[in-house]
Amino acid sequence: MKIFNTPNNSSTITGFILLGFPCPMEGQVLLFVLFSIVYLLTLMGNGSIICAVCWDQRLHTPMYILLANFSFLEIWYVTSTVPNMLANFLSETKVISFSGCFLQFYFFFSLGSTESFFLAVMAFDRYLAICWPLHYPTIMTGRLCTYFVANCWIFGFLWFLIPIIIISQMSFCGSRIIDHFLCDPGPLLALTCKRAPVIELVFSTLSPLPLIILFIFIMGSYTLVLKAVLRVPSAAGRKKVFSTCGSHLAMVSLFYGSVLVMCGSPASEHEAGMQKIVTLFYSVMTPLLNPVIYSLRNKDMKRALQKILGT
Repeated sequence: MKIFNTPNNSSTITGFILLGFPCPMEGQVLLFVLFSIVYLLTLMGNGSIICAVCWDQRLHTPMYILLANFSFLEIWYVTSTVPNMLANFLSETKVISFSGCFLQFYFFFSLGSTESFFLAVMAFDRYLAICWPLHYPTIMTGRLCTYFVANCWIFGFLWFLIPIIIISQMSFCGSRIIDHFLCDPGPLLALTCKRAPVIELVFSTLSPLPLIILFIFIMGSYTLVLKAVLRVPSAAGRKKVFSTCGSHLAMVSLFYGSVLVMCGSPASEHEAGMQKIVTLFYSVMTPLLNPVIYSLRNKDMKRALQKILGT
């Protein structure tokens, strides 16, 4: 790690220190074991859903193809943070390189943006299936599903590309400590040699924009779904129709609930611990819960997983 001193005693940062969760070494080892187990369970759970969709012909429908892509996304989403976090637990320096920091920054936010796009497309799929059941097979074709999947990945990874390139070209001085377990934009912008209000405004505007727009779209879709469900005459029929989107609603609630809490909470120093916990929930716990939520209430997924496990 090199820090080049300038004549005015400031320093240009070429690397950062991620504080993570400060505690004695024994606590760091315990956290390493705990998050290693969580990471492995997340990989196994989401990997099982992908295998079930690939191997069971009955699951070759748009709903499950979207779910398999979502599970694939969750694997990479948790991988963008946890491996580096595990390495930091056992590291004395807790240093992350400049390029490593911004790569994590880019992939973490791009994958989070991609997740928002997938949740919106999955909500639209449920809207078509419930509100337009007779036209659903002709509207949601394999070609349209592939188009949606490709665009979710493309737009998710393009959204933050320019802002992150601009921020990475800025000079960083003084303290190189980031009080987080990942490279978060708030602490990074606080380390710049010269404040750039325009860049901060652009990023603070662009960052929540897709979340807000897509959240409104998802809520609109489920409002129409709810109206359609209430028109079903029997209680058993309403329960059956609504159960098809219950799992997706649970995932939307978990992801957007924690993200909205983080966006709405103040970013002052005394709130750093809360910021870490909320970020930890939607970046680590939500991918862990995804396979549990989708397998508990879905009979087709249960049968496919039992077939894979040989039970």
